Amino acid sequence: MSVDDDRKNMFIAMFGSTLISFAPLFYRYSEANPATGAFFRMSYALPFLILIILLSKPKDTRSPKSRLLTLFAGLLISLDFIGYHTAIDYIGTGIATMIGNSQVIIVTLVSWKFLGEKPNTSIIIALPIVILGLALISGIWDNEPYGEDPFRGVIAGVFAAIFYSSFLIVYRYSNREMAPAQNLQFDATFGAAIGLLFIGILPLNSLGVEPIDFQPTFPGHGWLMILAICCQVAGWMAITYALPRLPGAKTSFAVLLQPILTIMWGLLLLQEKPSFQQSTGILLILGSVIAVTIFGNTQATTDS
Repeated sequence: MSVDDDRKNMFIAMFGSTLISFAPLFYRYSEANPATGAFFRMSYALPFLILIILLSKPKDTRSPKSRLLTLFAGLLISLDFIGYHTAIDYIGTGIATMIGNSQVIIVTLVSWKFLGEKPNTSIIIALPIVILGLALISGIWDNEPYGEDPFRGVIAGVFAAIFYSSFLIVYRYSNREMAPAQNLQFDATFGAAIGLLFIGILPLNSLGVEPIDFQPTFPGHGWLMILAICCQVAGWMAITYALPRLPGAKTSFAVLLQPILTIMWGLLLLQEKPSFQQSTGILLILGSVIAVTIFGNTQATTDS
């Protein structure tokens, strides 16, 4: 790959990460419940993705099995969004996003267990540090923690991270043919919309999941439409296109840009004020994620 192509792909990846970093803010501005915000984020994105596919007429050589896998990845991320939006409501955008991005450690541990990819020492060291960071964020030792219910926020955030990890593994595996970004994004978004529809109409109030409110209200749904266009369509298409075309180190930087920016937007635009202990927890998790992302490369084990 030429230097110019490398720079172009890096710019596209950073542009996508920047757009996605605003997603939690748009969700908070919408004042929707988690299921409603996530469902309409996907639903409003689908017509725009269809239009892009019709206008661009990309060549999609994926097999039916690969497309079904991408659809399944979308079903997995529907559970991630329920947990993620719930965490935002309980503990704020910055902290929820930081917990969700601890998925890099979960992905590595899963790859170690099931795919035979042996992690290096940095991942083993990072795991207890992340657990300590989560404990600090939850407020269990804090007299005045930030958030409506920090403990439930951490539980929801970890739930989201687990399913985000599952999504990334399946999503990556389903795109071995390097499909056009818009086609891949449509399949995943459609799968997520189906999953969220089922979650949103089931009687899950006892689990703390409110049903989808299908009655559009404004300006709330205006924010959800902005979220769909800017983040779900433009942001994720940019990420889906650029990341497979970048070297590992630059991919790591592009991925880490999103949670860092989201924390900044939460502090500057939403006046979120984590306590000292929670801020310490954020820094511990952030430092661990950076270390694992940059230094925690895996290698295939030869153990039988």
